Amino acid sequence: MKLSPAAAVDVICVLLFAIIGRSSHAEANSLGGVLHTAWPFLLGCLIGLVLARYWREPYAVRTGVVVWLCTVVGGITLRLLSGATAQVAFVIVASITLGLLLVGWRAAYRLVQRARTRRERTAAEF
Repeated sequence: MKLSPAAAVDVICVLLFAIIGRSSHAEANSLGGVLHTAWPFLLGCLIGLVLARYWREPYAVRTGVVVWLCTVVGGITLRLLSGATAQVAFVIVASITLGLLLVGWRAAYRLVQRARTRRERTAAEF
């Protein structure tokens, strides 16, 4: 199965979330450390991609919302099941950060696409 650009951006966003989190706690950003932090959220993200049927509308904001919610809920749940902690502050920060990343890039993409379409329509009128 081929990884679509949208799914790849989601994976990068989750990895970025892990890197930022580890950096903010002065933890090493080795590949192993980042993957250790990210794996529950990557699995939650994968579940979200499937549940959202992202292949139908990978760039839709509503797809991003489903991916975001599954990433947070799945990631926190898997984190707890694996014996790690999840303080309330972490859940709040993770929810906000992942929301900004996973929904935010899609919203920005849609804005750029609308601006391009508007510009092309205006150019075609002349």
